[in-house]
Amino acid sequence: MNKPTRRDFVKTTALAGGGILSAPLSFDQLIHSSVDDELTLAVIGCGGRGTGAVIQALTADSNVRLIAMADAFADQIENSLRYIKEHFDGEKKIDVSKDHQFSGFSGYQKAIDLADVIILTTPPGFRPLHFKYAIDQNKHVFMEKPVATDARGVRQVLETAKEAKRKNLNVVVGLQRHYENSYLELIKRINQGDIGKIVSGQVYWNSGGVWVRPRKPEQSELEYQMRNWYYFNWLCGDHILEQHIHNIDVANWFIGDYPVSAQGMGGRQIRTGMDHGEIFDHHFVEFTYADGAVISSQCRHQPGTMYRVQEMFQGTKGSLVTGGKATIKTHDSSTIYKHNDMSDPNPYQVEHDRLFAAIRNGDVISDAQNGAKTTMTAIMGRMATYTGKVISWDDAMNNEQQLIPDNLTWDSVAPVQPDANGRYKIPMPGVTTV
Repeated sequence: MNKPTRRDFVKTTALAGGGILSAPLSFDQLIHSSVDDELTLAVIGCGGRGTGAVIQALTADSNVRLIAMADAFADQIENSLRYIKEHFDGEKKIDVSKDHQFSGFSGYQKAIDLADVIILTTPPGFRPLHFKYAIDQNKHVFMEKPVATDARGVRQVLETAKEAKRKNLNVVVGLQRHYENSYLELIKRINQGDIGKIVSGQVYWNSGGVWVRPRKPEQSELEYQMRNWYYFNWLCGDHILEQHIHNIDVANWFIGDYPVSAQGMGGRQIRTGMDHGEIFDHHFVEFTYADGAVISSQCRHQPGTMYRVQEMFQGTKGSLVTGGKATIKTHDSSTIYKHNDMSDPNPYQVEHDRLFAAIRNGDVISDAQNGAKTTMTAIMGRMATYTGKVISWDDAMNNEQQLIPDNLTWDSVAPVQPDANGRYKIPMPGVTTV
């Protein structure tokens, strides 16, 4: 397969990685055509990610059927369903009647009640609530990263993760590098000591940024923020969390731990308009781990600057660079490993292949705890850049700030309000507290 991101599917729109499934499955294990029991699927959040994840789930298993969809916006459901039907061109994998399309803030419950496997792909602020309901209803779950936007949400996800394990429910989190061959080979070689103890690293998500959806006169403030969820922390958590979490996750995974503290800096120099909400356009964080390792973390949304999405690590015996051409070298620059990705499967697809294989085989994948703790790592980095202070893991994890309101309806007041000039309050290092 080609290697598109989830967004490419839409024209309009624990540390071990994968629990017990830490190595690529054989081709035979990914085929389920002999299994008679049908699995039904529901998606909560019908934007680009949800649409792509549905296509991957329906591709992963020969006997799965999409039966329910939920989103805050009815038009999102309609657009997503149309594209999914076009993709499968008449195959009998899609059976979403009008009365199984649920819009609004509470529709997720009705959709989850109907299906065996649930895809959670709303803006991440809603993830703790939706994940808890799905596990309470005994459903297997694929949920996108990050899994919360504040520490309260992270703590809730960690509690729900315990319940999922107790019930032997599968939970896959969309940190797809845990399902990518080059990364799996690198972690194997790290564990066998090829580069020694990791002492430092650099992780990057530097790009030009993402979409902006202009405000429409008829929109309420709440609808505007929901349509432009990327720019509001109660929904997105800033791009250090929403995108850069992938690279931060690799650092945690390869070191085998979560950091004890973070300090850094950030701001907004390019993306400064009223339509850019309240988030920064650049962050730099130093994450310090209990064993003394320090990871330098960069993420940037500034057009015309260096593009880099990658990780690098230095150990006592050598160094490595990740990616499709992942390489390990000794300190004298001798190459001891180089990965060739020409035949690697698409990790976005493999996530779903593994999920459905585990369900069929009676195995259990438990990604939620790592997903929650890596989410907390990125939130701790955001706290550090917003305040300019050193933030400890314990202080971050115990923080009581609640970004997303309870019991939202379309009549609710948006939790963030612009000033008289239409601008939102921007975090200010040295002034902002958490």
